[in-house]
Amino acid sequence: MRYLRKRLEDVKVVDYSPEQEGKVFFGAWVEAESEQGELRTFRIVGYDEIYGRNDYISIDSPMARALLKKEEGDEAVVNTPTGEVLWTINGIRYEQP
Repeated sequence: MRYLRKRLEDVKVVDYSPEQEGKVFFGAWVEAESEQGELRTFRIVGYDEIYGRNDYISIDSPMARALLKKEEGDEAVVNTPTGEVLWTINGIRYEQP
């Protein structure tokens, strides 16, 4: 409970903005494909929102940092523990209010 009270002081609501459309920013659902053909769909969120979710990644993760500000069709190199992996962005969408 103490943790949540402390977090409430720092919580900031990030509203959707039309300028985000077509680019990867906080809150985006991204579909990406690795050069090996692995297909993943995930949402970029705050680190404390991913608990129990396999389809959310932290904004601080190497994958999210590599994809930020990229557009559909762009490629991004992601540093992983096993080396660099090239990902291509197939789609970007936002859940609009």
